[in-house]
Amino acid sequence: MKNAKTFYTYPNFTNIKDIMLYSCKKYADKPAFILKKKSEDGDKKEVEYKKIYYKEFLEDAYNLGTGLFHFGLQGKKIGIVSKNRYEWILSYVTCFLGGIVVVPLDKGLTPVEIENSILRSKIDCIIFDKEHEETIKKVRSEGKSNLKEFIFMDEHEEFQSLKKVQNIGKKLLEEGERRFIDAKIEDKELAELVFTSGTSAQSKIVMLSQYNIAQNIYDMERVEYFKSSFVNLAFLPYHHKFGSTGQLIMLSSGITTAFPDGLRYIAQNLKEYKVSFFVGVPVLVEGIYKKLMKEVEKKGMMKKLQKGIKISKILMKFHIDIRRKLFKEVIDNIGGLEFIVTGAAALDPKIQEGFYDIGITVVQGYGMTEASPVLIAENFNQRRTGSIGQPMPQVDVKIIDKDEYGIGEICCKGPNIMIGYYEDEQKTKETIDEEGWLHTGDLGYMDRDGYVFITGRKKDMIVLKNGKKIFPEELETLVNRLDLVDESMVFAMTKENAIEDDDVTLAVKVKYNEDYVAENYGKETEKSLNKILWEKIKNINKQIPKYKYIKHLFVEKGNFIKTTTNKIKRNEEMKKIKNEKEADK
Repeated sequence: MKNAKTFYTYPNFTNIKDIMLYSCKKYADKPAFILKKKSEDGDKKEVEYKKIYYKEFLEDAYNLGTGLFHFGLQGKKIGIVSKNRYEWILSYVTCFLGGIVVVPLDKGLTPVEIENSILRSKIDCIIFDKEHEETIKKVRSEGKSNLKEFIFMDEHEEFQSLKKVQNIGKKLLEEGERRFIDAKIEDKELAELVFTSGTSAQSKIVMLSQYNIAQNIYDMERVEYFKSSFVNLAFLPYHHKFGSTGQLIMLSSGITTAFPDGLRYIAQNLKEYKVSFFVGVPVLVEGIYKKLMKEVEKKGMMKKLQKGIKISKILMKFHIDIRRKLFKEVIDNIGGLEFIVTGAAALDPKIQEGFYDIGITVVQGYGMTEASPVLIAENFNQRRTGSIGQPMPQVDVKIIDKDEYGIGEICCKGPNIMIGYYEDEQKTKETIDEEGWLHTGDLGYMDRDGYVFITGRKKDMIVLKNGKKIFPEELETLVNRLDLVDESMVFAMTKENAIEDDDVTLAVKVKYNEDYVAENYGKETEKSLNKILWEKIKNINKQIPKYKYIKHLFVEKGNFIKTTTNKIKRNEEMKKIKNEKEADK
């Protein structure tokens, strides 16, 4: 096994508090966040931008933390639920500075699931926004939880506001109160409880220490090129570990962060804030690329672009890189984007290379909540198309139970691996073996240079009678390249749910791109659209071995059933297909 080489130096801090104190001193006079405020003045809509500097961020955290200690929350558990915003990350970092256990709650869950999360995690205080006001009121009135303090992110007549808690803390600090500032951090004790994706009833609760997260940041800082001049758009939800650790890395690197207005405004926000660094899931990254190429085609620049790519590739052989100058007009359409990090699922290699061809580096990372979260990743210097990169410097990786092609389950060990699952010793033992290896449940292989390739989830793998294995993700990548397709899900139709008598046949469920269909096919009927899609699926079949042929097509008008981290719930989708078929009989 070969680990990623390190290229940059960074202090080896063992807790988040020391990382934040270091960066807030080093980048004191640099903006940490850009906040946008909209207001209406008559018929005119006014937009104001406010910069929060690193030294101000630390001051806000000291004020808030001192206020929280005043309310008896030292050593307690605090939950946070809201969309990504300054108050969320301020509350999150404040907990780490004072040794308070922080519990990010999934803003996308139903009120019942949020209530269940509050009960399961046994939090003492909840910091929340207007979207969750009624849910929290209900929890308070029922009185089943441990909640003693309720803090609203904005001004509120009934609840204590975050700003008021900060003001109380500020006054106490001026009077010499230093309990929060001087709080000692136990590096390897419980610091964060994170729910894995899924409903709150099914999800596991991961226990992480500040040491776990700090060591993950240390590894990332030494292999990835995080320039302090970068501007980041905080799109990934903070309640997801990829989002929260990602934001901590922004802060540890002196990067400025802006907040998006929503999914529909991503392209606009990229330009608005001149975003140079973006972290997103593959579906979003692929969407940005497709929109960009659509814009190029619309302006009649495609031939010019392709010619430029050929020229730049020739020059690259002589170590002459003119991509960002040559394609400046194209890159400016997405704010001058320079660096993209993606993870949580496989990115189409053609999309990755497409960005690289015009001077935008895209690196893939792989990890899981249980690993704080990054285990394996590419970087500027170590990329191999199709792979997820090499293990982090301190992470050991091994492939177990390999088949004849070297494919087996990926297992990892390192300082970033969780303490265990909260109040679930059995699940912990099932996931981390006696030697400390984390069993990921993902299948893949490693080449001789140490690059790891993911083939799919162990539970989703389809095994035929003759022993041949099919990984749905591989076929989904091919289907998702079709212009008509937004997303797809490949699955096995067995005797239980098959249309015909075959033992196992492959089917695909497709959500088509409504905008593309409207623009290119006009008023085509659903029946004719299915026919067009099926012809394209048959063309895909010609490119793959016969045992992987897709034999059935289902078209989805609406959205797939998903987790709040945007992953398709395969089992629920398959149940839905079965129910629809039975209803049609």
